[in-house]
Amino acid sequence: MRELKFYSDNAVPLEMHKVRVVQKLNLLPIDERLRAINEAGNNTFLLRNKDTFLDMLTDSGVNAMSDIQLSAMMIADDSYAGSATFSKLESKLQELFGTKYVLPAHQGRACEHILAKVFIKNGDIVPTNYHFTTTKAHIGLQGGKVLEVHYPEALIVESDNPFKGNMSPELLKKVIVEYGASRISFVRMEAGTNLIGGQPFSLANLKEIYSICKHHGLLLVLDASLLSDNLYFIKVREPAYKEVDLRKITREIADHADIIYFSARKLGHARGGGICTNNTELYMKMRELVPLYEGFLTYGGMSVREMEAITVGLEETMDEDMINQGPLFIEYMVNELKQRGVPVVTPAGGLGCHLNAMKFVPHIPQSEYPAGALGAALFIASGIRGMERGTLSEERETDGKEHYSNMELLRLALPRRVFTLSQIKYAIDRITWLYENRDLIGGLKFTEEPKVLRFFMGRLTPVSDWQEKLVTKFKKDLGNSL
Repeated sequence: MRELKFYSDNAVPLEMHKVRVVQKLNLLPIDERLRAINEAGNNTFLLRNKDTFLDMLTDSGVNAMSDIQLSAMMIADDSYAGSATFSKLESKLQELFGTKYVLPAHQGRACEHILAKVFIKNGDIVPTNYHFTTTKAHIGLQGGKVLEVHYPEALIVESDNPFKGNMSPELLKKVIVEYGASRISFVRMEAGTNLIGGQPFSLANLKEIYSICKHHGLLLVLDASLLSDNLYFIKVREPAYKEVDLRKITREIADHADIIYFSARKLGHARGGGICTNNTELYMKMRELVPLYEGFLTYGGMSVREMEAITVGLEETMDEDMINQGPLFIEYMVNELKQRGVPVVTPAGGLGCHLNAMKFVPHIPQSEYPAGALGAALFIASGIRGMERGTLSEERETDGKEHYSNMELLRLALPRRVFTLSQIKYAIDRITWLYENRDLIGGLKFTEEPKVLRFFMGRLTPVSDWQEKLVTKFKKDLGNSL
């Protein structure tokens, strides 16, 4: 990776692009922000975008497209079957991953649905380096169970471990002995473990896990949605790969997985997804479900215009100056907040900056959803929409008891090439103010709780009048209109 030198000590990340198209933002006064979050049931997913100033909910489908991606969308072949556009996407994936077969889907969770339907049987086990919400839900609906097989360091929120997304080979071997290989549907590795701060795995670890899988006749399935971030971290944190070309690293990763699936809302910067494999038998098992659940085999629920953009986006992922934009700006935000004493996940990972709600609001019990409460408070104080990644994102046990998350995080995603440095500095300023007034923040309780993926649709209300008190303090410190 190119190392940028600055004359002064005030080094900042450098945008490797210029802004040519803009979209107007709206910063509501604080009273209107309070109204908006309450109308949304204190669930940031239910906020209207027009009420949001900086949308840091996710990087899925909201990354900025390049000029080349936009121009490619104009030449799409809109054929139902045999589309030349799909052939381009297929060829690009074959080139980068070295896989023969490509199955298109409308997004990553559609891929998870197909994988679960084909491979999961009632009572099956899926070891993973860390679960993801929709993955776990699909596996559970088929009667399977996810087992997290990570090192203890994965759950240490503040550390200097460069690869907290690694899977523990020792624990995996124990799981295989305990449950038997016949009960394990597949082993899942997630590139950039989403729920613990976008933490990567090392290529050395992937190779070791793959070797164990082969020894026991198990499939290794790679969720490559956050591959671009993981590529960056392998390049800068794994000494053996500092001088290795991104294409070679990509191929080496792909060579150590039996099935690769991804959300192109993250990998490729457009809306779609896909499943790739070299195994004809596995391909044939999955293929028949694509027309049933997604669409024909040459579009799979995607717009061909999006497919053209994904093809270009995948090629742009091989550019160091593109894949470094997220991690560099996230690292800047994490370091600035850390200097101000704000508890954040370290080392800085991919996806976004993650606030540690357990330390930010330690007075709020997990039963009152501290990360969700922090998300509501931050929106009131700033107009910034983040995403709860904690107990609210879990589901209750079968007996109705709350399943408490290992971590309580508020994720502030930084979509690629979207925010300017001044906007990130605004976020840092408002988060700092909120941290200095953290004792005012209180908990939340459900008023409407769906049984599955409740964090998407559930509605909550404050357990006290803490939001009004927060607004009063904000107006005293910063005025009515900010």
